[in-house]
Amino acid sequence: MKLKQLLSTVTAAALLSVMPAVAKVAPVDEPLGGTPPKGVTSSIKDYDYQLKYMRAFEAAVWAMPAVSIYGFKKATEAVGGSENTILAWSKVATAKAELLTANNTTPYILAMTNLKKGPVVVEVPAKSKKALLYGQIVDHWQYAIADVGPIGVDKGKGGKYLLLPPDYEGEIPKGYFVLKSPSYRVYFAFRAIKLPGATTKEAYEYGKQIKMYYLNDPKPTQFIDPSDKRFPTLVKYDETMFKDMYDIFTLENVKPEDKIMMGYLSYLGIEKGKPFKPDETTKKAMRQAAADAYYYLQHRLTYQKPSMYYWPNRHWQDVLTPDPNGTFSFVMDDKIDVDSRAERYFFATYYPRKYYAPPANIYMFALLDKEGKPLDGNKTYKLKIPKDMPVKQFWSLIIYDADTWAFIYTKEGKVGISSYEMDKLVKDKDGGVTLYFGPTPPKGLESNWIPTAGKRPAPALRFYGAEKEVIDKRFVMPDIEALE
Repeated sequence: MKLKQLLSTVTAAALLSVMPAVAKVAPVDEPLGGTPPKGVTSSIKDYDYQLKYMRAFEAAVWAMPAVSIYGFKKATEAVGGSENTILAWSKVATAKAELLTANNTTPYILAMTNLKKGPVVVEVPAKSKKALLYGQIVDHWQYAIADVGPIGVDKGKGGKYLLLPPDYEGEIPKGYFVLKSPSYRVYFAFRAIKLPGATTKEAYEYGKQIKMYYLNDPKPTQFIDPSDKRFPTLVKYDETMFKDMYDIFTLENVKPEDKIMMGYLSYLGIEKGKPFKPDETTKKAMRQAAADAYYYLQHRLTYQKPSMYYWPNRHWQDVLTPDPNGTFSFVMDDKIDVDSRAERYFFATYYPRKYYAPPANIYMFALLDKEGKPLDGNKTYKLKIPKDMPVKQFWSLIIYDADTWAFIYTKEGKVGISSYEMDKLVKDKDGGVTLYFGPTPPKGLESNWIPTAGKRPAPALRFYGAEKEVIDKRFVMPDIEALE
């Protein structure tokens, strides 16, 4: 090695021996949060569609009571009616009355109005020797503004109900039951209940004593008998559902608790003062969201929590299941139970203002058989009706289409059987009766059979004038059983 190179090497080694060691650099701190976990990426491929879908799904569940009752407006117009037209069935309802869980034993009386045009008067008759009225007046959320009849404001004595708009500030005349509505659109549904010895025709004539008119324009009441007409109230679970929301919520005032959902609706193009013109992405999202909301609510009803069963060892569910406050609004001090509210109004309409204890009537349905299996449209089932049913008036079994919760269209035109028909039924040896429902009747028991035309059945049992032993649950109803 040359001298110059040797000196350079020695010098470098000497310098290294006297230099301090270089400290290792610590990693720089990162914020505690602010990003998803490492390795987790976005599952959303199309943000425009996904956001519209999510908001549409939540809106469909949230708006269920309002959209369901809005169907009555559209059906009224479909049979030639409008505001203050009274629809009075001269016959008991058939499958053409496309209503949620309607009954086939008492004539219906329905009407709707728009208080944006001014206060409305509804005159109802007092209970007579032939019939009485029972029913509700509801707002656009389907919350009962008032019950009518013996348990209602008039106590069965009849009178004039004055419906005022939410922003009404004018004079209030005397001699009325005054009801200030939370909404402009108002609906009512009454039943003309025939008393012992009366006929359906007499109950119908009794119902036609009702009058309905604008306070400042008391024109004669128009009546329509829809008995032989299709009355299509059912929600369409596609993008049509959102056009209904547009028509509803661009008319009504917004409640504070609904402002978040109104923001969701605005993302879908539903806003006051703006036309409803959804683009193709929005329509696609709405269509899928409405369908998914439908399947979600069907799932909730079919696979209920055991606490929802009327008896712990049976599969019967109570229709009149109120919220914790004993009402049917599902609005509490600290929350709105949107899902439970949607579930109740998905399959039924016109709940009372509150849960009355003891209840005058008890309604229940079952979607599972004795073994806990979902009812099948291809099978025939039986239900044992005991000899001494605990009712003051009568009992009724109706089989609905579980897919629509409306009557089933069949060639026989038979939707149910009640105790009014006992003299036509084949009795059991113990004096009770066994009823059957399914696509075909058991041989020799056609009178005891309710046809289902292959539809998935939803049997609903009603106790009219429920006795104490069914109210306190000492009486236990048998479960539905599949025929082998």
